[in-house]
Amino acid sequence: MDAVQGTLDELGTPLHEVTFVVFDLETTGGSAAEHAITEIGAVKVRGGEVLGEFATLVDPGGPIPPFISVLTGITDTMVTAAPKFSEVLPSFLEFVRGAALVAHNAPFDLSFIRAACAAQGYPPPANPVVDTADLARRVLTRDETPNCKLATLARLFRSSTEPQHRALADARATVDVLHGLIGRVGSLGVRTLEELRGFVRAPTPEQQRKRHLAEGVPGAPGVYIFEDARGEALYIGKSSNLRNRVRSYFTASETRTRIREMVGIAERVRTIVCATALEAEIRELRMIGATKPRYNRRSRFPERVVWLKLTDEPFPRLSIVREVKDDGGTYLGPFGSTRSADDARTAMHEALPLRQCTERLSPRITRPACALAEIGRCGAPCEGRESAESYSRHVRIARHAIDQDAEVVFSAMEARMRRLSAEQRYEEAAVDRDRLAAYVRAAARMQRLRSLTRIPQMIAASPSFDGGWDIHVIRYGRLAAAGVMPRGAHPTPYVDALEATAETVTPGPGPTPAASAEETECVLRWLDLPGVRLVRVEGGWSVPAYGAGRLAGRIERAYQATRADRREGRPLR
Repeated sequence: MDAVQGTLDELGTPLHEVTFVVFDLETTGGSAAEHAITEIGAVKVRGGEVLGEFATLVDPGGPIPPFISVLTGITDTMVTAAPKFSEVLPSFLEFVRGAALVAHNAPFDLSFIRAACAAQGYPPPANPVVDTADLARRVLTRDETPNCKLATLARLFRSSTEPQHRALADARATVDVLHGLIGRVGSLGVRTLEELRGFVRAPTPEQQRKRHLAEGVPGAPGVYIFEDARGEALYIGKSSNLRNRVRSYFTASETRTRIREMVGIAERVRTIVCATALEAEIRELRMIGATKPRYNRRSRFPERVVWLKLTDEPFPRLSIVREVKDDGGTYLGPFGSTRSADDARTAMHEALPLRQCTERLSPRITRPACALAEIGRCGAPCEGRESAESYSRHVRIARHAIDQDAEVVFSAMEARMRRLSAEQRYEEAAVDRDRLAAYVRAAARMQRLRSLTRIPQMIAASPSFDGGWDIHVIRYGRLAAAGVMPRGAHPTPYVDALEATAETVTPGPGPTPAASAEETECVLRWLDLPGVRLVRVEGGWSVPAYGAGRLAGRIERAYQATRADRREGRPLR
């Protein structure tokens, strides 16, 4: 039998024979777990011809946020008579059957489709996926386009449809962008769907050229720093195996656009070998906070956290501050934003008649009371109606709610939410739920942090992969030393030597006196790992028996119930 050489077309599905369904969603927000779909639009094309379109508004099961209505033009009135997505989903799945799915920033749109499938008991779509945003980043240069937004690409490829944050219009514009990009990759030898998808996943030329930067990297735990030609840190990371992690930046597995861009700029990779994985994690946090590399997205600004402070004065009040001082105040936090701190403060004010004015008050000087006194929300110490001794009872309860027992705030807010729900004021109840969550989460986090940060010294060990032990010295919640004890060795000399050479830590004020909250949380996560053993502890290690941690689960269950309500179209609880 004569051998027959296969054609290129036999190696995959030629692009001109592929049926693409280009789709777009409009939603009430950016999270598939928290938000809902308001519109879906899809266009089916093959060989450059439109075969059909699918479009409908969708009832999200709740109000559309005002800024979303401004952005999309979709209002609550428009979706009142629209079907719910549970009714639309079967038709959409039938429409896309056997086609390759295309979307601009496909992971976003697909996350909503997959969440809807999971909620309705359908298997998620197994269709091949093409992301035009990712493809554009691979094909186009900065000289051609300043960014890869859909509107920018639609202008570049002279789309006949202008994107306008409406699903069908954006899908039509994405069709033109897809055809334009296919034309570009065709000149690079891409002829089949399989080649198109492989083209996106392949390492960029810059990644391939920079592979030599991973040479000589040790296979040990530590921190790696990508640096530019001037020695400036571009990106800092950590790994339990530096060699494997650094090499991955130069392979197809690294698909993050900003990281691929960073690799193109990098001129060297510097590594710092650490004794243990925990030491590497802590060093990474400290170095990111100190150098603020522009390609790192998290942990760059630990100094931007805020605190809720119960002041130390004759008539204390709750104040939002950026710095913890040794001034006699009681602190709750840290919070990631002023808004979340203000939410927690509002929750506490609902339970406790603490004054809300900002002036410093003296028992000897009075001034007219505000409206809060008239509605019973404040005892009006400013006007002399409430003495410092009487007011101090509220302060003691507030301190107890911050440090020990969150029940007084939780009960007051829960009662208010029940009352609002009974009056069908569900949106107001949801706002109060968010405020309570901000307070409970912050109190639970702080109480857990303080359980460790008040301990002058703790030495703990965990088993390592080679049969030895990783040993850490922790002082006031700060990692002061890390070391490794080999298998079969007697622990006392190693522990004594590590303790003697550990960093001297002088605690400052507040719940996190010696390290950032993130660092102490890293240590706490390590202490929770299976097999960790406490070697030496100065003092006790405990959290309040009636602390906020026992209430955090109830808060999370309330959020889960709300998500279920949204999926089923019920009023928010």
